[in-house]
Amino acid sequence: MVGMPTRREFLRNGSAAWVALQGGLLRAQGEQALSPWKPGMLDIHHISTGRGNSALMILPDGTTMMVDAGALHKDTPFVIDEKPNASRRPGEWLGRYAKRQLDAAGLDGIDVFMNTHLHDDHLGDFTESCPEAPGGGYKLTGVTDVAAIVPIRRFVDRAWPDYNFPAPVEAPFIRNYRAFLAAQVKAGRTVERFKPGVNDQFRLLKKPGGYSNFEIRNLIANGEVWTGQGTSTKKLFPDLTGMKGEELPSENCCSCAIRMKYGKFAYYTGGDLPSGTNFGRDPWRDVETPAAQACGPVSVAVLNHHGYFDADGPGYVRALRPRVFVIMAWDSAHPTVNTLAALYSTAIYPGERDVFATALKPELKITNKRTANFKSSNGHVVVRVEEGGERFRIAVVTNADESGKVVGSFGPYMSAG
Repeated sequence: MVGMPTRREFLRNGSAAWVALQGGLLRAQGEQALSPWKPGMLDIHHISTGRGNSALMILPDGTTMMVDAGALHKDTPFVIDEKPNASRRPGEWLGRYAKRQLDAAGLDGIDVFMNTHLHDDHLGDFTESCPEAPGGGYKLTGVTDVAAIVPIRRFVDRAWPDYNFPAPVEAPFIRNYRAFLAAQVKAGRTVERFKPGVNDQFRLLKKPGGYSNFEIRNLIANGEVWTGQGTSTKKLFPDLTGMKGEELPSENCCSCAIRMKYGKFAYYTGGDLPSGTNFGRDPWRDVETPAAQACGPVSVAVLNHHGYFDADGPGYVRALRPRVFVIMAWDSAHPTVNTLAALYSTAIYPGERDVFATALKPELKITNKRTANFKSSNGHVVVRVEEGGERFRIAVVTNADESGKVVGSFGPYMSAG
């Protein structure tokens, strides 16, 4: 059932705002299903499968974008059960979710897929149980599963075309992903390397001049961060000559991050960027703080590295200062105690902040008491920004089935950033 406002919330927002909230999120009174995207809206769906990160974005003109398509197939005691269930692969659930949203909005396919970094919980795991793709050449998992259900027209990642920085990446799931990309190029689709600093790699395609107050800025990739001036960048990593193995920047350190702006609304997502420095030995490994500082304040921020202990530190929180945090979580360490201490600290920045998690391991609710403050701890977290970007709302949609039922509604929030 959709959550009703408290008396304080009702008085603060006003009855008219609450009615507008219902009309902006629900298909019709009594159905309690998410209403379709309409032109002028910005929708960001943080999809909850319990097996990795993925977000579907429908931009104001109907351009569509997906960031990551994680799909872990290994079962361990540290992760939650698959959502909705184990009858399909995680990538299939992602593709089906995206198709329902796009069909309802009258849209066809995903215009661009952006991968933040080369990990299986962001791209798709590889196991022998994954079926061969139609026509052969690669297996279906993660993004390849999505593309089999919803056409994807363009692909962007941090490493194309050679995948040799900072060292060759040879994991089986990467070989599968590269075989998939080779098939896409052969079919006439586009694959590109992520370009730090620019604001034109991810553009509105349906009405390029229709929303002049919309922009996606590339903040960082491979340790190269935007300076905040024009499209100039600076490198954070030291000279890697002679470094080997664990001395090199980690895959997480190489993550891509973007800032999306629509009027006063701003949104940050940055894969698994860390702030851990090997306990002070390698200060340059804190790449999330410079990325957050380049981004500046936002309305909504996705936690880096699922809220793990080595990310989302004070520098990240202080620079972004969001009204809403979203945690893409499924593991017993998503998030950790120190992370939530920083998120909720009014010593870092004053004012209210709401936290939404796509899922929580049940044991975490006992070991990490601050999770009791979350507005939601299970379900697809949908950010819906009103036309023009002045206000936004949050809908939590059930991940127990494919009904699209809204199980929690929050807002409206005033945009800032």
